[in-house]
Amino acid sequence: MNKIVLITGAAGGLGQAIARQLAAEGCRLVLVSRDIERLRAIYGHQHLQIAADVSTVAGARQVLATAREHELLPTALAHCVGNIRLSALHRMSETDFMDGLNANLVSAFHTLAAFVGALREAKLPGAAVLVSSVAAQIGTPNHEAIAAAKAGVEGLVRGTAATYAANGIRVNAVAPGIMETPATTGILSSSMGREAAARQYPLPGIGSADELAALMIWLLSDHAGRVTGQVWALDGGFSSIRPLVK
Repeated sequence: MNKIVLITGAAGGLGQAIARQLAAEGCRLVLVSRDIERLRAIYGHQHLQIAADVSTVAGARQVLATAREHELLPTALAHCVGNIRLSALHRMSETDFMDGLNANLVSAFHTLAAFVGALREAKLPGAAVLVSSVAAQIGTPNHEAIAAAKAGVEGLVRGTAATYAANGIRVNAVAPGIMETPATTGILSSSMGREAAARQYPLPGIGSADELAALMIWLLSDHAGRVTGQVWALDGGFSSIRPLVK
């Protein structure tokens, strides 16, 4: 896939996995994080690196404007910004709820709006992939806040896909179960917690960022040229099947 690809949340585990795989395919990358020092530490001086808060309209538009200034208008977007805030509904603080909503849903809305706007202005087709969660598809204890935010992401994907299909702009999402990334370190740090998490899935185990990255890259590629408005689960069957109890 020889494209210009915008990766938000590029300093995170999933963003790094996508960047590695796309760089190996010869893609040109626009990498975004709020922390430019982390980007520099990870990528050195490779690729176009932009510090921006894409949970704001100004931040998201700044990213696309900077990319255009460097003649690197992306036609593919992997939006990997997000966080995990787990708590029962009655215990969650307003701060944690709003942080999760901004990171997971608001950032997706503003980034997608800026991306689609830039493509329409340039009269180019394109593709975007956002990240949902298995928690948006099946009730999971203590996941109320992230489930609400990610369910919003899935609605955003379907609505945007419908609006811009005539422009040749495809929008999809992936919905993973738990993955081995820095964001899940607190959950998976103990052997007991890891074993309990792995046993939840009909196909037992913990997912990897590389697996999810490969699926997202496929959805951005021409091989998925007839795929839009879809949410692809990568969750070991968690959201759709019940394992045989022995």
